[in-house]
Amino acid sequence: MAEPPPTTGTHDRQQAIYRAGLAGHRPRLPITHDALAARAQRRLSARAHAYIAGGAGDETTVAANRRAFDEWRLVPRMLRDIAVRDTAISLFGHRYPQPFLLAPIGALELAHRSADVGVAEAAARTGVPMIFSNQAGRSMEACTAAMRRIADHAPRWFQLYWPKSDALAASLVARAEACGCDALVVTLDTPLLGWRPRDLALGHLPFLRGQGLAQYTHDPVFRDLLAHTPADTTRPPITPRLLANVLASAYHYPGSTWQALRRGHAAAAIRQFIATYSRPDLTWTELERLREMTRLPILLKGVLSAADARAAAAAGIDGLVVSNHGGRQVDGALASLDALPAIRAAAPDLRLVLDSGVRTGADIVKALALGADAVAIGRPYAYALALGGADGVAEWIANTAADFALSMALAGATSVADIHAGAIELVPRTRS
Repeated sequence: MAEPPPTTGTHDRQQAIYRAGLAGHRPRLPITHDALAARAQRRLSARAHAYIAGGAGDETTVAANRRAFDEWRLVPRMLRDIAVRDTAISLFGHRYPQPFLLAPIGALELAHRSADVGVAEAAARTGVPMIFSNQAGRSMEACTAAMRRIADHAPRWFQLYWPKSDALAASLVARAEACGCDALVVTLDTPLLGWRPRDLALGHLPFLRGQGLAQYTHDPVFRDLLAHTPADTTRPPITPRLLANVLASAYHYPGSTWQALRRGHAAAAIRQFIATYSRPDLTWTELERLREMTRLPILLKGVLSAADARAAAAAGIDGLVVSNHGGRQVDGALASLDALPAIRAAAPDLRLVLDSGVRTGADIVKALALGADAVAIGRPYAYALALGGADGVAEWIANTAADFALSMALAGATSVADIHAGAIELVPRTRS
């Protein structure tokens, strides 16, 4: 029998599972990440799983992200008063109940029909910030409305892929402000799409099927650009699969599917997305214009270099997301956790969020001890979404929060402030 989804707290999560076990109930989701991923793979289509789980090249960066955590060992300290624990953090003037955020993931409709809205509902229930993806399957307005129905001030951030149109960038940022986002995360590591063999082997990119385009198709500036969409000069041969994909793209376009087909809006939106997506010529000078667009705190996502961290600090950036895009962009890249200590030393005043490879409560403890102010987690909640929708994500959040609280306390700290003050002892694996 499946255990009902959690509705309260996180510190009592472990005991709640054991109590439910007395009545024959087991958790809805697998507890370990590997079991969670394996069950989600059975639920997801081959294309969906390839997109969510896949990495660049031989996926050595994906493996390096996990190996980096294993290279550090916690040294638990004894006889410390850990009866009262506080897992909360403060970022940019906002207090959040846990030191982890839900990282932006594109095309979440691949995982579950509720897509980003399901994740937003779970985030609102638990108070964990959700970073709205620029490549979302549901608009930021729809996600915000879902969150406000549960908790009016549920925390949310927005991820920006800087498009070729500055007017479109300004419109996306203005919408994020109107939605009450606490911060803006500018992803820098995807000026071009990485070489991703799992997707390439299936010939599958969700955006060409109209998935993951909701932020664009709901944007007034983008819709105005449709009148200037380049003509389609590379149309593939007409096959039943092509016709099915054309119909699917119309289904994902706002409003009437028939009208999107008849007027060609869905096809035009895909072509316009291809024409405007990302800026391979983006440089540090453009960041000055972004600061003019918004009063929100700005974080740069994808920084692995200490030199880039110093440049960000000099440019007046508020924070960094230390990330290699979950290993999806550059094969053989430095693991995010390996980059963290040098970036902390290079930019001591910036807020740092560690992203890529975080899976367990112990991973979060290690990242915080090595200099992160928080972490962002992606694939695990996408798997939870695939298995249980919003309830699945809420359960995964509850499990992760409990795992962190216990790991922190058993290692000898009672708060994130304690961890930052040096209460956690870490040693390299070679010394353990």
